[in-house]
Amino acid sequence: MDTKKLDKIPEKDDKPITGGSHIIVELIEYEHNAVVSKTIMKRATASINAISIAEGEALNERTSPYDTYAQVIDGSAVVVIDGKATTLSTGEGIIIPANKTNYTEPNGRFKMLLTMIQSAED
Repeated sequence: MDTKKLDKIPEKDDKPITGGSHIIVELIEYEHNAVVSKTIMKRATASINAISIAEGEALNERTSPYDTYAQVIDGSAVVVIDGKATTLSTGEGIIIPANKTNYTEPNGRFKMLLTMIQSAED
């Protein structure tokens, strides 16, 4: 699938136009039986990614060397950080500290933004 057709971020030469507005929930679309990730912005010490998760799919347990802010933009999910579960709905967010195990179990279709920032200790 050509994801450029799905992107709602104004671009020029395949790079987002600074100051261009967009509708956050439309940054990424759902795909049947898939987890889709779209990089919105990437720098050496940080990145912002939009993720859509189809019903029945989930994100596997992982750790990241980055502090991460996860913000729900559609649906709801249980986010588990070091064994502690938190249920989040549209508009809510949570900080996932660097190097902590975590996974996400959506309650149906689900979209979120992940802002990952290099930890000060790195």
